[in-house]
Amino acid sequence: MKEGRGHFYGAVTVSDRGQIVIPAQARRDLNIEVGEKLLVLGGPAGGLILIRAGVVSRMLLRWTDVIRRLGEEELEEIVEETNGEGI
Repeated sequence: MKEGRGHFYGAVTVSDRGQIVIPAQARRDLNIEVGEKLLVLGGPAGGLILIRAGVVSRMLLRWTDVIRRLGEEELEEIVEETNGEGI
């Protein structure tokens, strides 16, 4: 599977216990390991989105870093604009 492209792996059936099986080829292509945590999100038009918990954690860390940097840049701009007065 090429990076950044979607792929159709087939259809799955929900069991009476609410379980599904991720197709073996999808697990291989995406390196999904036994015991790996996946988050289940409600998607557009009633769909479901499965995403690795680790991916979300990494995204949140990046966003936190970006927000922190933006905050520092804003503070520096305020200091420059006021020439340090009132701070």
